[in-house]
Amino acid sequence: MSEIQFFNSLRGQIETEQVYGESFLRYAYENPLGKIALHAFIKRPFFSAWYGRRMNQESSRQKIPPFLQQYGLDPSEFRDDVASYRSFNEFFYRKLKPEARPIDADPSSIVFPADGRHLAFANASEISSVFVKGQSFDLAELLGSEELASRYEKGALLLSRLCPVDYHRFHFPVAGVPQQAHVINGPLFSVSPIALRQNLSYFWQNKRSITPVATEKCGTVLVLEIGATCVGSIHQTFQAGQVIEKGAEKGYFAFGGSSTILLFEPGSIAIDPGLLQRSQQCTETYARMGTAFATAVI
Repeated sequence: MSEIQFFNSLRGQIETEQVYGESFLRYAYENPLGKIALHAFIKRPFFSAWYGRRMNQESSRQKIPPFLQQYGLDPSEFRDDVASYRSFNEFFYRKLKPEARPIDADPSSIVFPADGRHLAFANASEISSVFVKGQSFDLAELLGSEELASRYEKGALLLSRLCPVDYHRFHFPVAGVPQQAHVINGPLFSVSPIALRQNLSYFWQNKRSITPVATEKCGTVLVLEIGATCVGSIHQTFQAGQVIEKGAEKGYFAFGGSSTILLFEPGSIAIDPGLLQRSQQCTETYARMGTAFATAVI
């Protein structure tokens, strides 16, 4: 049973991930009988909707205290008192105090859009062996467009994986003007490395949302949210066509693990070398929303 390890940039060390629901994930993606259940109903939206409704029930509040204790979350970061959450889902997509996630002030910086474990690549067309050897990104399938894929295939890509223990609101990595989000429907496979080691294509099979953001410093940035098993829905909270600041809230995921992807036009940004090096070694980097990971090439 292989562990999931990542580099924690806050502590400067390699750590082993505590996987929420690990036994369920390993059964569904590594056990032959579990794979039957996976394709029969676990991947289907109705299963995630059913689980999401359970997390919306008032009785689910009792899960909050043991969750806080097991995963060492800091309630002092939360905008609202823990006792005010009416369900586990309300706690799950909680807001934080602004000072808990300061936004990098450099006008040229691009920031992580979410708390999570990140992989960055300077050239999207050369991504291979992300979670297992021999698998590469299919941008045309991911974006649902050969035209968009050809435009961004030589550009940089950031993949951010959110675990259930993470802050689950996602934010704009740059200032600009976002267009309306475009939704591509699909199933809801897990995006845990346990699942992605079996099949990286879950990224471009899953339900996903794509938002182009026009910027002054780095062209048009594509911001994607990827649904996953037990993610009840992807909620967008921004207003299309209105100017947004870097770090402004874009939306949130309801219960479950999930991912975001950023795509940049070729030559528009320079990514932190350390992040690039770790990504080339297939080592994810844990960092928080608002921290800079790249600079616009002006």
